[in-house]
Amino acid sequence: MARLGMTETSPNTPRQLIDWTERRFAGAGLCYGHGADEARSEAVFLVCGALDLPFDLDADKLDLPVSCADHERVKELARERVSARKPVAYLLNKAWFAGLPLYVDERVLVPRSPLAEVALGEFAPWIKRDAVSDILDLGAGSGCLAIACARVFPAARVDAADLSPAALEVARINRARHGLQERVALIQSDVYEALGGKRYDVIVSNPPYVPAAALAKLPAEYQHEPALALRAGEDGLAVVDRILLDAHRHLSERGILVAEVGNRREALEAKYARTPFMWLELEHGGEGVFVLTRQELVALAQAGAGNGASRGVELEGAAGLASAGKAP
Repeated sequence: MARLGMTETSPNTPRQLIDWTERRFAGAGLCYGHGADEARSEAVFLVCGALDLPFDLDADKLDLPVSCADHERVKELARERVSARKPVAYLLNKAWFAGLPLYVDERVLVPRSPLAEVALGEFAPWIKRDAVSDILDLGAGSGCLAIACARVFPAARVDAADLSPAALEVARINRARHGLQERVALIQSDVYEALGGKRYDVIVSNPPYVPAAALAKLPAEYQHEPALALRAGEDGLAVVDRILLDAHRHLSERGILVAEVGNRREALEAKYARTPFMWLELEHGGEGVFVLTRQELVALAQAGAGNGASRGVELEGAAGLASAGKAP
C-alpha cells in the first residue's frame, strides 16, 4: 500500500529521492533558513545527509539503487520535516559551518552565521594573522565558530564561552570530533563574567538579538531552537549592549570585536549614533556584521559612562570583572 503519496514507481535512487523530497517540500509551506534557501537544496541536504553521501557526489552515482532501509529512512525524515516543521539539521544531527562537519541538536542553534565567511578570511584587513594568539567566541553554542577560528589560526588558543551548560555539552562533542581539546577551552559564562581579566586579540560573537515580542512570531522551524540563544530583551540588543560596553576590558591593545546583529543594524546605529561601526559586505549573503577596534570601544564605553550606561574605563583592571550593569 502506498504511503506519503508514493506510487508503484517509488523512488529507488538518490536522484529520485531528491526529486520526490523536493516535490513534497515544495507543497508543504515550509520555512527555509537553516542552511538551505529553497525546497531543492533542502531536499539535497536531507537525502545526502541521510544516506551519508557527499554533496558533490558524481552524477552517475546518483542513479545507483539505495537499500530498502535507506529508502524508508528518507521517507520518515521527510514526513517529520513536514509534520513537525523541524529543521533538517536536527533531524540528521548534522550541520556544516565554514566547511566543517558538526553535530547539532536542539540544545543549540543550527549554525548559519555569515561570520563563517569573515573567520575564513582571517578577519582581514582589520587585524594581522600573526598578531592573533588568543580568540574569544562569545555565545559559542555548538562551538562552530570557535572551531572554525581554531582551524584558521592553528597557532591561536580559543575560548568558547556560553551561558548554557547544555550548549557547551554539544560544543564538547564537536571539539572532540575535530581534535581541538588542547586549543579550544569551553567556559560557562554570562557574557564576560567568568573570564576574569583575560584579554583577546579577537572577540567574535553571534549573540541573541531577537526582540522578545518577535520571538513568538517566528516560523515554526525557529521554535525548535533554544529561546535563550535567540531572545534578547525588548529591543533585541540586551546582550549586544553588554558585549559592546565591556569589550574594551577584554581586548588587547590592537584587538577587534567582530559581531553579528542581523536585522538589528538600524536599531543598533540609532542607539549608538556616535559609534563608527564598520559594516561588512558579505560575498555569500547575510547582514548585520560589524567590526570595532578597541580604541573605538573605549570611546563608546566612556560615552556610555557619561550617560550612566556603563561603568566606563575608570574601572579598567579592577579584579573580578563582571558584566555590564553589575558592580565589579
